[in-house]
Amino acid sequence: MKFRVERDALADAVAWTAKSLPNRPSVPVLAGVLLRVAEGGLHVSGFDYEVSSQVTVDVQSEAEGAALVSGRLLAEITKALPAKPVDIAAAGAHLELVCGSARFTLPTMPVEDYPTLPEMPGSAGTIDAATFAAAVGQVAIAAGRDETLPMMTGVRIELNGSTLSMLATDRYRLALREIEWRPDDPEVSINALVPARTLHDTAKALGPLGGDVTMALAQGAAGEGLIGFAGGTRRTTSRLLDGANYPPVRSLFPASHNAEARVSVAALIEVVKRVSLVGGRTTPVLLNFSSDGLVVEAGSTEEARASEAMDATFTGEPLTIGFNPQYLIDGLQNLGSALAVFSFVDAFKPAVISPSGEDGEVIPGYRYLIMPIRVTR
Repeated sequence: MKFRVERDALADAVAWTAKSLPNRPSVPVLAGVLLRVAEGGLHVSGFDYEVSSQVTVDVQSEAEGAALVSGRLLAEITKALPAKPVDIAAAGAHLELVCGSARFTLPTMPVEDYPTLPEMPGSAGTIDAATFAAAVGQVAIAAGRDETLPMMTGVRIELNGSTLSMLATDRYRLALREIEWRPDDPEVSINALVPARTLHDTAKALGPLGGDVTMALAQGAAGEGLIGFAGGTRRTTSRLLDGANYPPVRSLFPASHNAEARVSVAALIEVVKRVSLVGGRTTPVLLNFSSDGLVVEAGSTEEARASEAMDATFTGEPLTIGFNPQYLIDGLQNLGSALAVFSFVDAFKPAVISPSGEDGEVIPGYRYLIMPIRVTR
């Protein structure tokens, strides 16, 4: 194997592939990236039996072949190389990399020991890359991080005709985003539970590429499903989580509300950040709504307290409700609008935060539900 490649293209390809590699692989070869030159292109691949990544880069090929090297080491090296073409050649049990006057010799691992990457499932449809990335970012923040509850660490994707819905919850908050997409089958009706971290990393990588993202699905028995995403020269696949018993979380959204507030997103984020300084990460902030506006309060067990008033438009009976400050900020930061609408049933029921236009009307498509924290005063 011998080829020449542009430094930036190589660094981007290796960095993206290496990002999904396991920190503590079950076998050493899973810490590697596979470099394979064939038909004038370089295919950079990574696989840990759960998630696979592959990107194709144009190269000047002198000899085809393959080599398996440490992914994280190669990523660090390519990122630090000077802005010059890179010459790479396999020599025995080593990979030689030359860029300008910089020269590296890396040990290789047996290519024959590397697992075969899964085939891309059949296409289910396409979606605009930027829309896909934005939607995933809005929803993935609400997914759980407790690996003992794997179902909560996923994003549920619901495909119903031309509507694609994404939901995620960690039991303390719930995010729902609905967008239009272009299904291959107009009558499609499929649900899939995708690991949130994998989905977020994939969307973040494919979004800036522009164009469309192709979504591919292959569903089998519980825990055996596979989902794939392809955009530009990049593709990734992931095993699905078992979502057979995923709770009916849509029912958590109240059918009606008794009070409503409209507030500036940027202003409320700044106020919550300031006021919550007197407490810990889980110390609730109190939002006191009335016809006079909004007062945000927080306090700690050391008697340190803070409060700040700000403008808000409120309709309904005066209301005081407590929230985890970070969960509140997460929801506000991902609304994608300058104004937020809070809908309340009462101080003990979940509140729903929605984006609002300048006219004060709710923008449909995204809802962020957050559970209140009961506070004794």
